[in-house]
Amino acid sequence: MVTEVVVKEALSEEMIAAGAELTRRLDSAGFAVAASLWLYVPETSSWRFVIGSSEVRTRGPRWAYKQIQSVLSKMPPEQVKVPLKDTTVVDSDDPLITLLKVAMKTGNAVSGIRFTQNVINGTRIDDAYIYRVT
Repeated sequence: MVTEVVVKEALSEEMIAAGAELTRRLDSAGFAVAASLWLYVPETSSWRFVIGSSEVRTRGPRWAYKQIQSVLSKMPPEQVKVPLKDTTVVDSDDPLITLLKVAMKTGNAVSGIRFTQNVINGTRIDDAYIYRVT
């Protein structure tokens, strides 16, 4: 008998702090953050930092990634950062963001809401740590 064991990468306190700090710094830089969250992707057993912004629709994802990279490069070297390679930018009207808006709205503050093992309109969210959904 073969037993398959799925090992889930933990969302660390450093990752949580880094996501909050990046969201704040993007706000300070004038980047329109409609949503920011860590999302667990079960297919790859990894976490992605997702940023939803209308800037993706109006200026394109390449521009959005450049803005994020610029903000990251201005952070102190000793500060834990969200790696750009672990970041995904989506339109603020992306289906995932729209789905999350059904379940909650945080306002413009940087919150910290763990959202685990939930189903919204038939779509399962295995795990997420939500800073903002507006």
